[in-house]
Amino acid sequence: MKSEGRIGACGLSLVLLAALAGCAVGPDYKRPATDTPAAFRAATSNTNDLAATNSLANLGWWRILNDPQLQSYVAEALTNSWDIQIAAARVMQAEATARITRSQFMPTVGAGADWSTTRTSQNGPSGVPSGVNPQQEYGKVYGAMASYEVDLWGRIRRANEAARAQLLATEAAQQTVRQTLVAQVATAYLSLLELDHELEIGQRTYSVRTNSLVLTEARQTGGVASKQDVYQAQILVATAEASIVETHRRIEQQENELCILLGRNPAAPQRGEGLLRQKLDLTVPPGLPSDLLDRRPDIRSAELQLVAANADIGQAKAAFFPKVTLTGSYGYQSVALSDLFTSPSRTWQFGPAVSVPLFTGGALRGNLKLAQARFDEAVALYQKTVQNSFREVSDSLIAYQRSREFRARQEENTQAHRDATDLANMRYEGGVTSYLEVLYNEQELFSSELNLARARLDELLSVVSLYRSLGGGWQTENNLVQR
Repeated sequence: MKSEGRIGACGLSLVLLAALAGCAVGPDYKRPATDTPAAFRAATSNTNDLAATNSLANLGWWRILNDPQLQSYVAEALTNSWDIQIAAARVMQAEATARITRSQFMPTVGAGADWSTTRTSQNGPSGVPSGVNPQQEYGKVYGAMASYEVDLWGRIRRANEAARAQLLATEAAQQTVRQTLVAQVATAYLSLLELDHELEIGQRTYSVRTNSLVLTEARQTGGVASKQDVYQAQILVATAEASIVETHRRIEQQENELCILLGRNPAAPQRGEGLLRQKLDLTVPPGLPSDLLDRRPDIRSAELQLVAANADIGQAKAAFFPKVTLTGSYGYQSVALSDLFTSPSRTWQFGPAVSVPLFTGGALRGNLKLAQARFDEAVALYQKTVQNSFREVSDSLIAYQRSREFRARQEENTQAHRDATDLANMRYEGGVTSYLEVLYNEQELFSSELNLARARLDELLSVVSLYRSLGGGWQTENNLVQR
């Protein structure tokens, strides 16, 4: 009967411990409320149905970037870039940290043994009696030593929750690196194509101006043109030459930038389609602002950091409560090694240990306040990240719409300068005007053509920026979001 009573008491204790272990102190996580607009602000109100549920960001980058050479470079960068490798290593670190934290759910089990030989002095103060061997051997073997913390207040569960959130946040940060890298490679490549186009403009202009200089010199020799006309023609040629040299410098430096993004040493990378054949039309709407909370990896990373900070509050609160640890050992102990593994040499020990924090000098309360302050900081960072994402999308939409308008106007401006230059040359050859008019119009046309090339680049880069700000670019074909 006494045995049954002890068994019943033990069972009741285990049930009580299990019930206590089911609770976890500290607040459960709830996503903070955010002031989400109904639609993105744009330059005009009729931009491709801004409130549509589909989004440009749901498309994979390989569908946005149509140039095969650019697609190849992006794929290469996502494999070889140092930033990608650094991000992958950080994910592995977070995985290892989460595994270490998760191990606290399991008991710690070990084994050990020790043997020792001692000899007592026969001439010492406690001498060995005659006939007794002064040398003795001792042996001790622990087949198992175990320790297990009973997670009564959820400290381990909160720690595991925080570690898992940190792991997921690191994975989201890795996706942010991928997203940023896709945009950087596209920007560097398109910028390189724009510089190539500027070089073509400069070389074409140089060729035309050189021919014009030859004709002007011939006219001056024939007495039709003045020496001043020759000097002005030489100015035009020298300006084109200087532009070509400067463009070569920018091209070579841009090539180096692209190579570094690809994980290569500086070199001259290949090109695909020219600038004028690049098409990045915004044919898919941006979607709903509320979708950014789940689509953009930087927002998800900020929220997961918030989840971890919330779990840290639970850990800090659990430190105020008693800590219960179950310890036990089983093994053999004997004075003589020959008797070590016999039944009478068995030894075991089992029992709970309870530690209660009575006075810590305010350390526990300070740790709790620290956790709460870090949570407040994480909330503010999350809200800031969300609001900043709305601004980035709005800026990109405005940039796309205005850059398209500017490019169209710049095309008209360039054509007008081209017509004016042709007319000025005709007037000069007809003797109606001086070469100064040709000089002015040639310079204005050259500047206008360069501005048109940059306007085309700005329009393309605005689509890249919008795609990134909407949360696109981190997906692979296996994890592409379907909406």
